[in-house]
Amino acid sequence: MWPRISLNDARTIAHYLGVLISFLSIGLAVPLVVAFVFQEWVPASHYVLTAGICLVVGTLLRFVRIQPGRLSFQQALIITGLSWVVLALFAAIPLWLSGHYGRVIDALFDSVSGVTTTGVSIISDLGHLSNADNMWRFVLHATGGLGFIVVGATFGLFGRGGGASLFSSEGRGEHIVPNVVQTARFISKIAAVFVAATTLVLCALCLMKGMEAPRALMHSLWLAISAFVTGGFTPTDFSAFYYHSPAIEFVLMVVMLAGSISFVLHSAIVRGRVIEFFRDMETIATFAWLAVLTVVFAATVSSSVGLSDLPTMLRRDLFTVISAYSTTGFLNITGSQLTETLTSGALLTIAVLMSVGGGTESTSGGIKVRRLAIIVKSIVSTVKQTLSPDSARISVSYYHLGRHTLSPELVRAAMTVTSLYGITYIAGTLVGIAAGYDATQAIFESVAMGSNAGLSAGIASQGMPAPLECFYILQMWAGRLEYVTFIALIVNVAVSLYPRTAVDRLARRVRDR
Repeated sequence: MWPRISLNDARTIAHYLGVLISFLSIGLAVPLVVAFVFQEWVPASHYVLTAGICLVVGTLLRFVRIQPGRLSFQQALIITGLSWVVLALFAAIPLWLSGHYGRVIDALFDSVSGVTTTGVSIISDLGHLSNADNMWRFVLHATGGLGFIVVGATFGLFGRGGGASLFSSEGRGEHIVPNVVQTARFISKIAAVFVAATTLVLCALCLMKGMEAPRALMHSLWLAISAFVTGGFTPTDFSAFYYHSPAIEFVLMVVMLAGSISFVLHSAIVRGRVIEFFRDMETIATFAWLAVLTVVFAATVSSSVGLSDLPTMLRRDLFTVISAYSTTGFLNITGSQLTETLTSGALLTIAVLMSVGGGTESTSGGIKVRRLAIIVKSIVSTVKQTLSPDSARISVSYYHLGRHTLSPELVRAAMTVTSLYGITYIAGTLVGIAAGYDATQAIFESVAMGSNAGLSAGIASQGMPAPLECFYILQMWAGRLEYVTFIALIVNVAVSLYPRTAVDRLARRVRDR
């Protein structure tokens, strides 16, 4: 029998959503301060209004159940799944009020793209967006990239009753330390160190290029945040290409790679166990995967018009490969070069990189290299078993902070998530083709949305069909939750809305089969 959402569950869920919505008002204080500093009074009023709405709604929801008690895993799944949509709705308010969006759904699209660190933007006239509104876009990246639950747990929002369940339901299966709060704080500290160091380096490079000090500082901070959380938003329409600086591109490549590394491996490095990082299955698989796809991408690009200069081509190739692999979505070429100059083979190679993505327990999206490596090892195990005598028992191991045996449960989990990603990529492609777009474009865009990558083949733009835009929002949401939490949420809500007799009858049929 499938679990239904009871009144007690609904009250508990409302309380924790209220906590998160109230906490969002603290995030809104960041662009408000920026608005005061740059004397942007109209945007400042937008953030005061939005913060007031969040505080009122959040407080009312918290009083639905004053003492929620310990969370069940079912409740945690629902809270986590709903939080990404509910918080994106509130986050879209100041974006819509900025006047840079033609439709409300466009502001919601960018809000969801921000919190899920997809990074595809359909904003108009980005070059004239206020500093406060730009700051808000990157605050969404920072909180969404680390995870609302991680950020909330860092500040101790959930107490002792809900942190562990919420942490696991957000797709984080490994604890760096036994305590959830300490794990969340370690993740936040690593992010803060990388963002701070990157900001200083980029600021120096921007100043050397003649940029004014305040502008250099803001651009550097925004790029540092976006690179480490593998987000993709930039303060200009031209992404990294705007800066025309190989040095800035190199720094961004290093930080994008750092953001795509598992925080568990970051912990091993911090503790001086560097050898653990290089022995890890995911690290080895990443090096092999990037080497192969870089060669393939370079081969497909080598004949492209306008990219014949070898050093420039190699630099752009490597930057694009790392940007796609990490699912960041930065570009050091123009959007027209991406869609018009690159061959369909090059676009599909980028799509393959985005579809797999970076490391597990990192800020990047996609299927994840570790799952791909597990599936490959499972195939090797199956082939060995087939070629061995009937009495032989084949055991395959892998290295991840120690030697482990590849279990059927681990393979099944990897196959399940990989299959769900694949189904969503196909579904998004079919929706794009049905909307009248070219197949290669539709494949590229669907993979970008489902893997939360920031690259776009031009479909995601102002004026795109509203049904397609809604589907892409759904893809970004589901991709950020890695589908299992998303499906669990949908099933829970659907079961709770259906009459109990109908649900029980359906459950019996499934069980009988």
